[in-house]
Amino acid sequence: MRNLFAVCSQPVVLALGILLLSAGVTFAQTEATGFWKTIDDETGKAKSVIALYLYQGTLYGRILMTYQEDGVTVKDDLYRQKTRSPFLKGNPPFCGLDIIWDMKWDEKGKRWRGGTIMDPGNDTNKKPKTYGCEIWREGTDLIVRGKIAFLGRNQTWKPFEPKDFHVGFTVPDISTFTPVIPERE
Repeated sequence: MRNLFAVCSQPVVLALGILLLSAGVTFAQTEATGFWKTIDDETGKAKSVIALYLYQGTLYGRILMTYQEDGVTVKDDLYRQKTRSPFLKGNPPFCGLDIIWDMKWDEKGKRWRGGTIMDPGNDTNKKPKTYGCEIWREGTDLIVRGKIAFLGRNQTWKPFEPKDFHVGFTVPDISTFTPVIPERE
């Protein structure tokens, strides 16, 4: 009986190992998805909440909410959409704007690469700018790197729980998002 168990357990253990490994790869790809709070580099205060979502295996990011300068008071959100970008085609609202697109998972580097991140500018005088982008996890934080060639700057984004949205905000189902890439005027 012992020999029968030893013979049968090897294929079972191998199959179980392959299953766990493939589940780990899938988790690594999707661990960036969800809600993230962006932090202003100079003030250390919250700036916005971004939803990172997968669409056909590619990672995208959409602004859901922005904060006043105090980093606490909500300035705008996906449902109010008061502030718009006059420098993008169609004058779209900032909240609801995709600012990250076309990110592909790099298994070797254990990060998302090859896509674009956009600094959306503001509604008065700062025009949007686009950069190459890389995204990876460090502990519970997300590191987002905007770059031109090999020069770049990292930003640390903090996890944001759905329960932390303001009262009355309906948490969107990010699995239903379809990318809308903004165009400059």
